[in-house]
Amino acid sequence: MGEQFVEYYYKTFDSNRADLAGLYGQDSMLTFEAAPCQGVANIVTKLQDLPFQRVEHQVTTLDAQPADTTTGAILVIVSGVLLVEEEKRPMSFAQTFQLKPREGSYYVFNDIFRLVYPAA
Repeated sequence: MGEQFVEYYYKTFDSNRADLAGLYGQDSMLTFEAAPCQGVANIVTKLQDLPFQRVEHQVTTLDAQPADTTTGAILVIVSGVLLVEEEKRPMSFAQTFQLKPREGSYYVFNDIFRLVYPAA
């Protein structure tokens, strides 16, 4: 489940961020570089307003495990690199998702994204 979700998420993010709307709910929360927002419309607006149009994510690690056995939630942690616009140097990132069941599928309840900067 985790691998399928991650593949779909980044493929969609890289091609058309507006199409990610179906993965979120009104109770979903995104924290992008310490800036929180909640709800589908606010999350999609935040993602579409990022200061770049072209991006390519390359996943290097992916871990997934049950987050809550009573609800069936799944915790997914991803690390990788991304290339933005014409930038030649990739930037490292880490992203954590909590997926919750909804109508026979899953949606993103929590989404936390951080760029990872090299140690000084």
